[in-house]
This record gives sequence, C-alpha cells and structure tokens, in this order.
Amino acid sequence: MQSPKAYIEEKLQRLKQGAETLSFKNEDELRAHIAKAVLSKKFRKWAVDDELHAHLENAIKISFAKKEPIKFVMPFGGYKLWRLDEAPEADWAELFSMMFYAAWLKPIAEAYEPSVWFDFSSDDVIVERLNNTPKADTEAYKDSFNRTISFLENYIPENLKFSFTPVGSRYTEEEFNAELEQKIQEFLDQNNGQLPSLSEAEIAMINLNAKPTEEQKADPLWHAKNKMIHDVYMTMSKRRPYTRTEDKILAFTKALPKGIAVGTTKTSIAKFWAGVGALKIRGDSYIETVLSPEQITTSTSAWEAISLQGLEGKNFKKIRILN
Repeated sequence: MQSPKAYIEEKLQRLKQGAETLSFKNEDELRAHIAKAVLSKKFRKWAVDDELHAHLENAIKISFAKKEPIKFVMPFGGYKLWRLDEAPEADWAELFSMMFYAAWLKPIAEAYEPSVWFDFSSDDVIVERLNNTPKADTEAYKDSFNRTISFLENYIPENLKFSFTPVGSRYTEEEFNAELEQKIQEFLDQNNGQLPSLSEAEIAMINLNAKPTEEQKADPLWHAKNKMIHDVYMTMSKRRPYTRTEDKILAFTKALPKGIAVGTTKTSIAKFWAGVGALKIRGDSYIETVLSPEQITTSTSAWEAISLQGLEGKNFKKIRILN
C-alpha cells in the first residue's frame, strides 16, 4: 500500500506539473475559459445563482482591462481552535485546503499570464477578544500559516499567489478599538440597550470557539455580549469593504451571498482553522479530509510518523490515518 508520505508527495508533484498549452481565439474565449474553471463542479460544493454569475464575469472583465491578477478572497478565523491539540499552529488541514485551492486555480494561472491571487483575509484581531485567544497564539498561527504557504510555493505556478492579510493590518490598534466601541454603542442605541437573542445553535458555536474567563462564566449575559461583539465586528468599515469589492471573487467553505462554496478538500467542508487534517484510506491509497471537532471524537484514527522536506512545524511530524 502507498505510504502517506508518498501519497502527499505525489499530489504535490501533480500541482507542479505543467498543463497542456491552450490557445484562445480572442479575449472573450479566454474569459469564458476562466469563468468555467472558477465554477468547476469538481471543486465547488453548492450551486451558483445568476447574481454570482454576473459578479464573476464583471470581476474577470475588470482584471483583464487593468491587466491585473484574477483576485480571490477567503475571509476566515485566522487562528487554530484552542480545543485542538494542534493549536496554536497550522496543521495538515491548512496544507490540504491550500492544495485543493491550488488545484482549483492552477488552470486559470496557466492560461492567464498576469496571475491569480488568492488572499486569506484573517479575522484574528477580533478572535483575541471574542474567544480570549492570546495574541501570542494568533501570531504563532500566522507564522505557521505563512510557512505553509512558502512550502506550497515550491509546487505551484509562479503566477499563482497565496497571501495572509489580517483585518487588523488595516488599522492601528487604537483605531480598531475606537471603531469597535463606537459600533457597540451604536448597536445598543439602536436596540434600546437590548442585547441580541441567540438560538441554541449560536450558543453552541460560541461555547465551541470561546474560552470564557471566570468573570464571563459568572455573567448570564456573556453569550449575548459575545454575539453582539461578533455582529458589530462584521460591520467594521475596513473588513467587508475589503472582501466585497467588484473585482474580487469571494470563496468560502460554505455558501455565502455572491460567494463560491468550495469547502476545504474534495470530501470536506469543515473549516480548516477549526479542524484538523487527516488521510482517509481509500483502496490502496488515501484521500485528504478535514475533520471538525465533533468528527474527531466520533472517528477512529491512528497516528503515523511522517516527514516532508521543507515542511516545518510541530503538527507536520505525524498524521492521522482514518480507516
């Protein structure tokens, strides 16, 4: 049976292989090729509507006109869930997801010389407050995430670029805190001081992500306060306007308005930052997957030692193997 190391290295080498050179009669034909690749059913998890089709065509047209990269953006947590043993660093989930996205975008980069840019827009600046995640942990995650990008760059076209951009990088700390407090006050003023109500699912999500302090545990309203901070953060002036521009194509693990739901691997939609990567045995080989915290507890796996040259970090010395 193929070893996990051989399987992953084979998948990486496939990314490195050049495709057959394609020729296009005109710009319209090339734009149609790119749009078709973006919407490939091999990668997306949900159907797309007319609004997304129109946005996609316009974004590609803008990039062509300016001879700029085709731009993709994925908003995400920017941390490793504290409940996981892998925290605070990236693990196989991040690498497998990047490999999946690289396979998705590679045909576009090979056809469009000005390049493809896939930006991970990190929400780590609010995670520190929402989940009580130490800044040292979000910094460790960012460093390990960028190391993973650097490793993958050895296997993908030069004009396919991945980047990590924190929302906080667009503010000074003082500016961010001032705007957040202003947004909180505006929310309370508009709602007569009432905190938001929560569904059971929302409470469960907060309990999964946040590590409450003793003071919060004693506060019966802490879930509602957490929800309020999350909701007002989503309206921050330098967050959504960065990801929701007419020249960017929004990608995410699940369906979003005007976004393409690509999941995290061919077989998984669990968020890579709140899950772990594993290989599932399939015949005499494997397939990559990302396990949610619940799936970790309900699945049977065994650890196997592994080492890939150039891939550093505490989480890349062994890998989960699922039967």
